[in-house]
Amino acid sequence: MKKFNHPARLGGSLLLALSCLEFAPMAHAGGEEFALCAKKYPDNNAERLKCYDNAQAAATVSDLPQPEDDEETPPATGPALIAERSYLTRTWNLDDRTSHDESKLGRLVPHRQSYLLVRKTFNANNRPVSPATGNSTLVPEDIDALETKFQLSFKKDIGSQKDTNFLNFKTLRVWAAYTQQSNWQMLNTRNSSPFRETNYEPELIATFGTGDASGLKLVNLGLVHQSNGKRFPESRSWNRGYLQGGWEWNNSMSILARGWWRIPENSLKDDNPDIADYIGRADLVARWEPADKSQAVAVLLRNNLRWTQNRGFMQIDWSTPIALGNAVRVHAQLTSGFGESLIDYNHRQNTFGLGFSFREW
Repeated sequence: MKKFNHPARLGGSLLLALSCLEFAPMAHAGGEEFALCAKKYPDNNAERLKCYDNAQAAATVSDLPQPEDDEETPPATGPALIAERSYLTRTWNLDDRTSHDESKLGRLVPHRQSYLLVRKTFNANNRPVSPATGNSTLVPEDIDALETKFQLSFKKDIGSQKDTNFLNFKTLRVWAAYTQQSNWQMLNTRNSSPFRETNYEPELIATFGTGDASGLKLVNLGLVHQSNGKRFPESRSWNRGYLQGGWEWNNSMSILARGWWRIPENSLKDDNPDIADYIGRADLVARWEPADKSQAVAVLLRNNLRWTQNRGFMQIDWSTPIALGNAVRVHAQLTSGFGESLIDYNHRQNTFGLGFSFREW
């Protein structure tokens, strides 16, 4: 006669079978943990089920998205995080970020301010004079007090050296620069609207960078020629060597201070032997521009450094961007003193001009 299993044992077997079916899909998630539970509690269904529950809970948690390890997020890259370049850094490329693609005209960069102004003098110089023998205009010139003044200025990096470690300077860069300033009697149609004068000023400059974020940032050594290209008796010219320092603070205020020595000329060929007594022996340019670039103010002071017969020149430039973009600005200029141009080197006058200036950097 066939024997039947005990009902309790049969129920336990059924419960075990159902449990295995229930947890079969979890075997992948539980894996080794479920096998350990079965081995650990072969005859204790309640403990085995409890062990399965714990293993399944652990597997479920591990399948959830886990927080990243305490790793620093890699810093984002792009123009937004590139440190803003200060005025002197841009002007003299102290961080070496100018493109070196020699196939593009972009290798020419701004030097001094370039502008186009309508300018009026309150004391027109219609009889330029100089102590050079016979160098005077006997007949007064027929010129207007109102004229157009424009300046174009640029430079080119012609050589550089990083990590120089020379006298605590970190970099050396050599520039060839050119500035041209013209005064055009545009409205003087009775005399065919002549150019009253054009000044030509080529330079060779060696820039030593300190690498400092503020304070003294550069020292320039330069050679400069300046002339007006006119014939006797209105010819004016001189040659100088100069030393210039550049300081900057808070990326908004900068100062360029320069002293020069005039290279001697043959006295018989010197068109303007006293030019240093009027145009001076040193100058200082202080420039301020707020962080929002809403305006810029530059003040040029020039002096002959003499206690007696002290003479000087002051120029104030103010500009602000207009709707055409940052490349063009409304520009106002006020000058006072000697040497507004070479032909006027020994003539004192006050002028005011209004017009447009173009992108410095």
